[in-house]
Amino acid sequence: MSEAKEPHKKLIITLSLAIPLVVALLFGVKIDGYDFSFLPRIYASINGVTAMLLLAALWAVKNRKLALHETLMKTCLGLSAAFLAMYVAYHMTSESTTYGGAGAIKYFYYFILITHILLSIAVVPMVLFTLSRALAGNFEKHRALARFTFPIWLYVAITGVIVYLMISPYYQ
Repeated sequence: MSEAKEPHKKLIITLSLAIPLVVALLFGVKIDGYDFSFLPRIYASINGVTAMLLLAALWAVKNRKLALHETLMKTCLGLSAAFLAMYVAYHMTSESTTYGGAGAIKYFYYFILITHILLSIAVVPMVLFTLSRALAGNFEKHRALARFTFPIWLYVAITGVIVYLMISPYYQ
């Protein structure tokens, strides 16, 4: 695709590479003296709200309530950015929590966790390209990509809540 058709392509690619890299690097940074132990329940709640708003946005667009759809999607983007900031802040100030379950549920937890992490990385450029196409007024390509972006973003939001609920008994 040409730059004219994807005006934000370089920025999106840069952000899509930088975000997971910076998050991974920041996991190696530990800052003492702060207690952000309250954050996981907040960012898990943000994931839950994001999932509900994504569903509401789908309803809005299917019912031709385009201004509402746009507002809901922008809210989801803001919530995702807030999630990321809190997630990084928590992990920079707290030790990682180990899942303590056993048996088949442990495999289920790790399946959900791994797919959640991998898809959360993959969905960043998808969301940004979907947004870029909408901002450029290229709604045909926006819809085409949104058909793939939406279920992945919804999965990431829902599994974020599931991961939190499964690991929360093991927080210290």
